[in-house]
Amino acid sequence: MSLWRKLTHFIAGRSDPFDCEIEECGPGRRVDHADFAMALIGLGAKMAKADGVVTTDEIEAFRRVFRAPKEGEEAIARLFNLAKETTLGFEGYAQRLARRFRAHPAVLEDVLDGLFHIAKADGRVTPAELTFLETVADIFGFSEREYRRIRMGHVGLPEDDPWLILGIDPDIDEAGLKRAYRRIAAQNHPDALVARGAPPEMQRLADEKMAMINAAYAQIRAIRARESRPGN
Repeated sequence: MSLWRKLTHFIAGRSDPFDCEIEECGPGRRVDHADFAMALIGLGAKMAKADGVVTTDEIEAFRRVFRAPKEGEEAIARLFNLAKETTLGFEGYAQRLARRFRAHPAVLEDVLDGLFHIAKADGRVTPAELTFLETVADIFGFSEREYRRIRMGHVGLPEDDPWLILGIDPDIDEAGLKRAYRRIAAQNHPDALVARGAPPEMQRLADEKMAMINAAYAQIRAIRARESRPGN
């Protein structure tokens, strides 16, 4: 069964896809594609609602980012409407997701990456959206530095810090640099993204992150090569 048919069948039996018991949504349960999609759609709807109403354009923005086929449009619209209509604020919704994925912190980062993709789908990320994203990141348990690293991968920062992208300090030794690069590259490899529950449709997200990671590593190596030349 495809992701989209699975979503349609799943939401048909629930009024709230995340209204589940601890045993069902506990840390021992494996995250699958439908789990990830519902997390991203639900918070995406909350972010869209921050602008006033959830429009068809915002649903279309998600569909483009997620590369959903025609068969997925009804499931996406249904989940957007469920998230839009609940009285639970986005903070409470994010807290429930944080608890749901508490044993899978990498999945929470994947969700935040997906939200950034939705936010910038119209060519810009508004201050209100950045505030929303920063609050969600805090609820998910990311430090300020971790949030800045994630944000840099999508909207950039003035200092364009390659060390921040790899999550390391500039004075790290060569062995530590290589270990950090291999760790973050393995964590963000497209196969790892899918293994964590992200649908194959989000291949572009993993490809973009890997390009950013590789560029940061190359930039650091180039900086160190220049600094090691005689006379520097």
